[in-house]
Amino acid sequence: MPKDADPRECSVADTLELVGERWSLLVIRELSYGVRRFDQIVRNTGAARDILTSRLRKLEANGIIRRERYSDHPVRYEYHLTPAGLELCDVLLVLMRWGDRHLHPNDPPVRWRHSCGDTLSPLVVCSHCGNEARMGAHSPTGRGARTS
Repeated sequence: MPKDADPRECSVADTLELVGERWSLLVIRELSYGVRRFDQIVRNTGAARDILTSRLRKLEANGIIRRERYSDHPVRYEYHLTPAGLELCDVLLVLMRWGDRHLHPNDPPVRWRHSCGDTLSPLVVCSHCGNEARMGAHSPTGRGARTS
């Protein structure tokens, strides 16, 4: 890190430290789709087995997933999202929306239907007022906020 660096304290940076690489987010995607077993996750993500093992351990150690034994001989596990892991699925929906708009504007790879019957278009809103929330449109407060 450069000598004059003064990284901003921020939950985004802290979260990226934990899940900010491709394989972790793809594991969360697969678990949200109901894929539970290691070999299925390998197949659907394309992750190398050793990398996937490392990511699963990190996600489990940080309370994002939990594993449950489904076989004793040989010992095998299924993976499940914890409540904290389920919350990360909201992040994936917003990433999907961005990818659909900017990478696949004419033909998104997956079209999701909302329970209302229309095509899903996720939107982040303030839980207090219900208005759309966007980074850059609001001022940060707290210990990571900077005014200069």
